[in-house]
Amino acid sequence: MLPTLRWDADLIRRYDHAGPRYTSYPTAVQFHDGVKPLDFLHAVDASRAANRALSLYVHIPFCANICYYCGCNKVITKDRSRAREYLACLEREMELVSAHLGPDQLVEQLHFGGGTPTFLSHQELGELMAALRRNFNLHDDDIADYSIEIDPREADWATMGLLRELGFNRVSFGVQDLDPEVQRAVNRLQSLEQTQTVMDAARTLAYRSINIDLIYGLPKQTPERFARTVEAIIELKPDRLSVFNYAHLPERFMPQRRINSADLPAPAQKLEMFENSVRQLMDAGYRYIGMDHFALPDDSLSVAQENGELQRNFQGYTTHGHCDLIGLGVSSISQVGDLYSQNSADLKAYQQALQQDQLATQRGLVCHTDDVIRRAVISQLICHFSLSFNDIEQRFGIDFHEYFAGCLPMLEQMARDGLIILTPGGIRVLAAGRLLVRSICMLFDAYQSELSQQRFSRII
Repeated sequence: MLPTLRWDADLIRRYDHAGPRYTSYPTAVQFHDGVKPLDFLHAVDASRAANRALSLYVHIPFCANICYYCGCNKVITKDRSRAREYLACLEREMELVSAHLGPDQLVEQLHFGGGTPTFLSHQELGELMAALRRNFNLHDDDIADYSIEIDPREADWATMGLLRELGFNRVSFGVQDLDPEVQRAVNRLQSLEQTQTVMDAARTLAYRSINIDLIYGLPKQTPERFARTVEAIIELKPDRLSVFNYAHLPERFMPQRRINSADLPAPAQKLEMFENSVRQLMDAGYRYIGMDHFALPDDSLSVAQENGELQRNFQGYTTHGHCDLIGLGVSSISQVGDLYSQNSADLKAYQQALQQDQLATQRGLVCHTDDVIRRAVISQLICHFSLSFNDIEQRFGIDFHEYFAGCLPMLEQMARDGLIILTPGGIRVLAAGRLLVRSICMLFDAYQSELSQQRFSRII
């Protein structure tokens, strides 16, 4: 049985630092322009030689409307025809990459993100899936996990039916908040009925998993209002929920400059929102997976965590972390073996590269031995809330206490504070420490500094 979650306001005040979400280690902040397309292709060649299974991420950057809070790579346009040139470049990227893959490398996981993937027409969605099937070995039997992010304002029963026919069996709906005043403040008007309609469609059409995204800390939010949103979403009973902390970084994300900072809730109110959300969701039977993610006990993430099989990659928590991840599209990130690589985040540069039959790889990082060791430590903590020193020692041929001697004093402090139990053989994160696991992981991050922390949101 997974340990319960315990809210400890004092510990949260002391350990609620800014830090990475650790969808990778090292994080994307460490990427540099020394990684080129040839490096990526060499890594793909090695993947083929090892016959590793694949996870594909496809980025669709277009949105018809701008949401002021959004920090994603996106292109705001009403001109739906702009997708045609982009899709042609996507297909060319598929051809260039797949030429280096083996025919037996199965795609176990596929995810469409954005932007708004349903910005594409039904015909374009069909053509995109057909191109993926021509170039990669996709399952035809509904066994794999094929997911798509959906804006309920951009979908209906027909859309949900088409996506199911194309092979998608998991779906994530962006909701963020149901309060009309909050919605107006972030330029995202979306009724509960719109969300209910597409959820009903997903259930009728036998999608395996439904996720809903919420954000706390948005302008005009109050603890009372957000609690009503959470309660309404619980009534819909999604399989998973993501309850994200809004990070107001207008110097980095231009749309956020349209938000009146005076309308943002105070830090104490944000804490109360998340505390209320945790209690509401736990009372409703959801389990805290970690990093703002909740899931019902029979969801595959809950089952994987209980069985010690949960993993993490750029798509978040996953049961397919053993796969090589290939990112397709503008700004997409790949993780192939020990290489991280990222495509250009500029749409024009991305398209120009592919139109010249060149990959758009712009930056990345090759993991060294120390990176791999620390990645394994961070992954165990963030996925399982425990760490076996012996496992790390046997896997990498190190003495844990010697290798991480610099971390031990702070680990001992965390043990005294009640975040963890520290034994000669390992670490177990206690119920009060689970919400703060990012702080524990940061102890093992060789790249952490005051400067780098400025690039990240606070934990809670």
